[in-house]
Amino acid sequence: MIRRDFRADLLHHLPLYLVTDTAQCSPRTVAAVAAEAVAGGATMVQVRDKEASARDLLHLLVTIADAVGDKVPVLVDDRVDIFLAARAAGGQVAGVHVGQSDLPADLVRALVGPETVVGLSAATSNEIEAAHRLPEGTVDYLGVGAIHATATKPDHPEPLGISGFGAIVTASSLPCVAIGGISGADIRPLQNAGAAGVAVVSAVCAADDPRSAAEALKETWCS
Repeated sequence: MIRRDFRADLLHHLPLYLVTDTAQCSPRTVAAVAAEAVAGGATMVQVRDKEASARDLLHLLVTIADAVGDKVPVLVDDRVDIFLAARAAGGQVAGVHVGQSDLPADLVRALVGPETVVGLSAATSNEIEAAHRLPEGTVDYLGVGAIHATATKPDHPEPLGISGFGAIVTASSLPCVAIGGISGADIRPLQNAGAAGVAVVSAVCAADDPRSAAEALKETWCS
């Protein structure tokens, strides 16, 4: 199987980054919502389901990768083991996103290889500085937030707000994607604050029409 090299043009795929929420997608399948979102303009998909068993998460990841992995990068949240299993099963998975309490990013890079997209969460200036001390090429982008309080991740750090986001990403040479309770009204201010993209959950997963929701968000980003 020939996989696209999404690392080569990753900046193109960061603007509208969908993070899946299985409960909010219901009763629709997560794969169906992801496919509609990509059709509407979502440029990247992260599969996140912290309640799923390893087997169920693997199935979910491969199903979504089969649906949209030839069009946009499909990453899995936290689980390097699930990424590797999906790759071994032939899934069109592009990478993994890890947090500060997951496997260290340099070990993740060693495990997944040079062609894989690796994202890292950061919420403070110290965490961003630590990411920049990693060997070059370890991390491809930073997910920075939470911008606002959000029920989709109850353990999120203290919200940064848009001004707080701008203050800590100014020192980053890595592209920074804003995440955490983001709506269409936040997109232009976050762009102006230095965001390379916005990661959305509820704004698409909970929408009655995920395609239209993604279209509206993408239009705002591009306008």
